[in-house]
Amino acid sequence: MKTAWFLESGIGSVIAVSPEGNRVEAAVFGRDAVAPAPLLLGADRSPYQMIVQIAVHGHSLPAAALEAALDASPGIRRLLGRYVQTLNTHSAYTALSNAIHQVDERCARWLLMVHDCVDGVDIPITHEFLSLMLAVRRPSVTTALHVLEGNGLIRAERGWVTIRDRAGLEDFAGDA
Repeated sequence: MKTAWFLESGIGSVIAVSPEGNRVEAAVFGRDAVAPAPLLLGADRSPYQMIVQIAVHGHSLPAAALEAALDASPGIRRLLGRYVQTLNTHSAYTALSNAIHQVDERCARWLLMVHDCVDGVDIPITHEFLSLMLAVRRPSVTTALHVLEGNGLIRAERGWVTIRDRAGLEDFAGDA
């Protein structure tokens, strides 16, 4: 890891990959993020893949400059340390949700998290990519989107999901 990215727009994912090549999203991040987060802890490698889901605009900083800024400013170190804690919490609750919630609830949760990171109500996402993010087969995503659409919460089109009723989507997601 040679560069830190501070996002202003767009969405990225932290992807955990098993030795056999199975992949699942561990966290989603947007304009509130620094990627890759292990740089904030002094690491030079990450066990995760970072991918961009939605086109990103942001700023880059060489890892050495970030390390110097963290050493020079306890305030910056504290603030970015809180971000790492938030990311760890997010990852833990993603794992919990993946273990105990139904696919449609997890899909609602994921759409809400992404909606928090974008301007507007339209999310460019394919069923195939969403199946990777939720660690389920593509037909399960199609079924989940149909449930959400049938409840008037979203509108799903080829390559797009539009949030129609955020409050209803939050209720549907429940404690997911």
